[in-house]
Order: sequence, then structure tokens, then C-alpha cells
Amino acid sequence: MSGRSSQRKGRAGELELAEALRRYGYDVRPGRSKSYGEEPDLTGLPGLHIECKRVERLNISAAMDQSIRDAERFGDGLPALFHRRNRQPWLVTMRMDDFIRCYVNSFYRDNMGGEITLKTK
Repeated sequence: MSGRSSQRKGRAGELELAEALRRYGYDVRPGRSKSYGEEPDLTGLPGLHIECKRVERLNISAAMDQSIRDAERFGDGLPALFHRRNRQPWLVTMRMDDFIRCYVNSFYRDNMGGEITLKTK
């Protein structure tokens, strides 16, 4: 796939993911179409840095490395890689410590009325 058509497919994936997350009630907005890494792919999912990949063959390690770097650079939340292939559902890849932090805090907010602090390495 040429660079331009790859960029178009990537942008289409960002718009598709934004719409899917809006259906869940989140006010998610895609970055500018030609920001070239100057802003996050998507914003509006509190506490998460969203890296969006809409490809048939994904190097998950490289994509997660990018998400981690960008999450640190933008300071917008824990790195989360949203990805999907043709005719497949969206998947989310996160580091386990980050997933547990989200899951446990969500559980405690919903069931216990507060947040907890997790010990990390």
C-alpha cells in the first residue's frame, strides 16, 4: 500500500473508532487529519492515550512502543492500542499493570465509591 493510501486508511480507522466510542457515550474526537504525530490520534477517553491502527498486519510490539512514547509525550493517560483488521472487531491492547489499574479503579469507583492506589514495581 502506498504512503498516501496507507494514511487515508489510517485516517478512516481513526474516524471509525471515534464513531464506535461515541456510540458508547464517550465524546471522542479525532486529531487533525494531517497532524503527523503532533497530536494524539483520538482524544476524549479519560485516562487513556489512544493509539489507533487499522491494518491487516500489525507489529503489536512496535505499535505499543509508539503508544507508550506518545502517552508520555502528550501526558494524556495510560497507553492503549486500539486495532482491527478487515471484517474483525476492534481490539484493545494494554500493558497488564495499566489494565489492572483501570479495572480495579473502575470497580472501586462503581462499587465502593472511591479510588485506590496500586503498588507498582
